[in-house]
Amino acid sequence: MIKLNHKLAAMLVLACSFGSTAAFAADTLRFGLEAQYPPFESKSSTDELQGLDIDVGNAVCVAAQMTCKWVETSFDGLIPALQGRKFDAINSAMNATDQRRQAIDFTTVVYRVPTQLIAKTGSGLQPTAASLKGKSVGVLQGSIQETYAKAHWANEGVNVVAYQDQNQAYTDLVAGRLDGTLVLAPAGQTGFLSKPDGKGYSFVGAAVRDDKILGSGIAYGVRKGDDALKAKLNAAIAKVKADGTIDKYAKKYLGDIDISAK
Repeated sequence: MIKLNHKLAAMLVLACSFGSTAAFAADTLRFGLEAQYPPFESKSSTDELQGLDIDVGNAVCVAAQMTCKWVETSFDGLIPALQGRKFDAINSAMNATDQRRQAIDFTTVVYRVPTQLIAKTGSGLQPTAASLKGKSVGVLQGSIQETYAKAHWANEGVNVVAYQDQNQAYTDLVAGRLDGTLVLAPAGQTGFLSKPDGKGYSFVGAAVRDDKILGSGIAYGVRKGDDALKAKLNAAIAKVKADGTIDKYAKKYLGDIDISAK
């Protein structure tokens, strides 16, 4: 009887352990991101995550009554890592596009931002195939900017160069190895144009447009079939939109850029 009681006790402890683990997992949201894309996500001098997506993501977690955890990987590795269950959702300035929807689902749009070309001020370059023919344009690997540039420019004589880190594209631009780089406008402003290396460079031409490629806006990526989490996130996103949280953080990080998801 003593041995039996010990076994029962051990089983009860094990059951409680599994129960607490499951409860912890249900209350925790693991966001996947690439922390090299200011002002959306980056690292501070003390190695803390910062940026629009970080602040809004934390607010979404509060609204959903969950605890945020952050898992870093390269941008082009985000979708495979999500599918491999390395984290629960992508929160990394990722636009919801038709191509990406073939692999994963998306929440409702959190915000929208324009995509623009950066080049030397006075270069005369425009974000068109005719203007960029024979030129080299840098893009972030795995981004919609890469997809756009390859679809609209690569077959027209433009050398489209993909980088795993957008900062590498800025370095090559300054070094003269690139003639321009196509980026989300706020990322280009904060990550390059507002810094010393960005002196003498500016956005050239209007924002590029292709709703099929560039997507309906920034949203959180979730695994196909994860409908419960998607619904929970949608409800939380609606809440932080309604209470002005997204507008507050957008003003902080993006200034007067219109990010409304209309």
